[in-house]
Amino acid sequence: MQIGCPKEIKPQEFRVGMTPNATWEAVTHGHDVIIETGAGADAGFPDADYAAVGAQIANTAAEVFATADMIVKVKEPQASERKMLREGQVLFTYLHLAPDPAQTHDLLASGCTAIAYETVTDDRGGLPLLAPMSEVAGRLAPQVGAWTLQKANGGRGVLMGGVPGVGPTRVLVIGGGVVGTHAARIAAGMGADVTVLDRSLPRLRYLDDTFGSVFKTGYSSAGLLAEHLEQADMVVGAVLIPGAEAPKLVSRAQLSEMKPSAALVDVAIDQGGCFETSKATTHANPIYEVDGIMHYCVANMPGAVARTSTIALGNATMPYMLALADKGWQQACADDPHLMAGLNVHAGQLTYYAVGKALGLNVVSPQLVVKG
Repeated sequence: MQIGCPKEIKPQEFRVGMTPNATWEAVTHGHDVIIETGAGADAGFPDADYAAVGAQIANTAAEVFATADMIVKVKEPQASERKMLREGQVLFTYLHLAPDPAQTHDLLASGCTAIAYETVTDDRGGLPLLAPMSEVAGRLAPQVGAWTLQKANGGRGVLMGGVPGVGPTRVLVIGGGVVGTHAARIAAGMGADVTVLDRSLPRLRYLDDTFGSVFKTGYSSAGLLAEHLEQADMVVGAVLIPGAEAPKLVSRAQLSEMKPSAALVDVAIDQGGCFETSKATTHANPIYEVDGIMHYCVANMPGAVARTSTIALGNATMPYMLALADKGWQQACADDPHLMAGLNVHAGQLTYYAVGKALGLNVVSPQLVVKG
């Protein structure tokens, strides 16, 4: 199979879809790999590293898209990239289609087969290709939130851990999954007073048993959420419904009840965000203010630590990428129902229920299209 990896073009996206190690594995399996020049440079992987393991270096993205049977990326294809997709081509990347009707319609029109990292599952009910970036984003959230809270950035001017005689920052984490757990751990490690809210009692028990008094937990009722919003200096939104648009858990009206210049960090922004006032921002201009509350809503947070993120993502995606290349997408999905769960689009048909529900589109069972 011809596997292509273009350079990411989303603003301030410094990751790359394939590492030299993944390239070497693909070549060893008998596949041809074509990498756009400079694709890995910002993650610390120069063209020479790819050429040394047998990749062909292309001068343009158009050459990659025109040549490859499968495109491997990090972020959802941008409008110019979607125009280069073709019928029968496989796209393997993050998609986040539920809040993005334009992308969804373009993928359907292209006739390609699109498999989304974020909806591939595993035996434990997890999302193995989303997890590494959730870990990175969760660990980054308190860091960028602390920066947002600095007075020069419009924040409250409070220090995460306080100092003797001055109390620590109060951090509320909404959602106790992978993102929320990592965010809470790092925020607590910075000395903050941290509370995690979640609606899963088994998850709350797990957090309490595992972390004890490192941070507090609570059941996320509307009343308790409102109470903690009033007290918080920083709120980290870390909710996820796989493949679906994130629920809006904090309304604009509630901003007036918060402390002036408090910080909201919306890690769910890829799925539309969990605050009513959230809108996607970039690393170049990450913060904006609404009703006196500072919002940090960068849609590709892990791109800020591109080398760590690229290696972590590559470790997770490589076995699936090889299965798709070795067997072809139909056989690979037939053999692995968890990979089949990643199938979102095929030949003009939508194959993921949560996306169809969010966008009001008809959905075809992925099992039917895999069988052909």
